[in-house]
Amino acid sequence: MNNEQTLSRLVETQAIERILFDYAYYLDMNMPDKMAEMFTDDCVVDYAPNFGATGIEAYKKTLDGIGTFFKATSHHVSNICVDFVSDTEATVRAVVLAIHRYAKDRPDGILYGQYHDVVVKEDGVWKFKVRVLKTTMGTDYHVKTANPTERVA
Repeated sequence: MNNEQTLSRLVETQAIERILFDYAYYLDMNMPDKMAEMFTDDCVVDYAPNFGATGIEAYKKTLDGIGTFFKATSHHVSNICVDFVSDTEATVRAVVLAIHRYAKDRPDGILYGQYHDVVVKEDGVWKFKVRVLKTTMGTDYHVKTANPTERVA
């Protein structure tokens, strides 16, 4: 790659990182409409077995109730790795630490995991096409059966 291509990839990487940070922010601020805008119409979302969606309308339904189920959440995203498939598609891996304060009287739930994403650029904007949450471990987390990370033995 020449310097111009390298600079372009750095700019695009930063734009992709931003959507991961914005997703966490919109979730923590209880802004499901803003979250939904970040996904393609044909998105595939897999948070856990039997908890996900195919298509934007089904995804919007998974967001119903986030404002009443949780009193507060705090999602921290780090260790972001972006691999470009093309100028308009990339695979992304990131680590997530998510703390959940429930509306019900129960201990706060903590999720330690990874996001595995496919993002695509539509009309100049990066969006999630595939979002898979892999669980490393949890403490008092509300989803007991989750997608485990494929840790090498």
